[in-house]
Amino acid sequence: MTREKLADMVARGIVSPTGLISHGRGEAFDYLMGERSTVPALKAEKAAAAFLLSASNPIVCVNGNAAALGAKELIALAEEVGAKIEVNIFHRTEERMDLIIGYMESEGAEMVLGRGPDARIPGLTSDRALCTREGIFDSDVILVPIEDGDRAEALAAMGKTVISIDLNPLSRTSKTATVSISDEMNRALENMRGFAAELKGQKSQIAEIKRDYDNRAVRRETVLSICGALMEEFEEGE
Repeated sequence: MTREKLADMVARGIVSPTGLISHGRGEAFDYLMGERSTVPALKAEKAAAAFLLSASNPIVCVNGNAAALGAKELIALAEEVGAKIEVNIFHRTEERMDLIIGYMESEGAEMVLGRGPDARIPGLTSDRALCTREGIFDSDVILVPIEDGDRAEALAAMGKTVISIDLNPLSRTSKTATVSISDEMNRALENMRGFAAELKGQKSQIAEIKRDYDNRAVRRETVLSICGALMEEFEEGE
């Protein structure tokens, strides 16, 4: 169903054809994790919720794949943590920006940013550098689901807290992010929304989670969980 939906979104111009390759690559890692939220993923998702809740200008960044796969879930999380939504894409045309923003608005989003860029992300030469000052440029915490490494690095270099959703724990995005979530996007968004609802108003607990979170350790746990799942599958097949 997901693949059919993505193919339909390519035909509608919301997803770039290269986005299908990106999805397939991530899907492979989901198989290796048993198509479930692992323990380290849940740790990262709880930390992500804490960072978003304590941000002064949190942003949920959306590209074509993210919009196609989970528009309502992205909107629900943004509402839960009080974040703005901004569309930012690599293969940018005004027509495609209008299509993605229009789709997000049709799914219930309000005041989606991105149509009128008035700032640039330093260090990027592609159209992904184009952003709004109100949104991405002045954000302190930014969620970037289904990300490319160049922009994650550029955002981190700006001093932002970068939360990534990338099934590959070894990608440049995962290595760069402050909080690296290796989970299927919709599971991750649902988990984060649940954690945010639990943590809302719990300032001391939020501060403790942020202080104690170790992203490198979580990434290591993710790799070990993949290895464990592979060995378990191998032994069952013997």
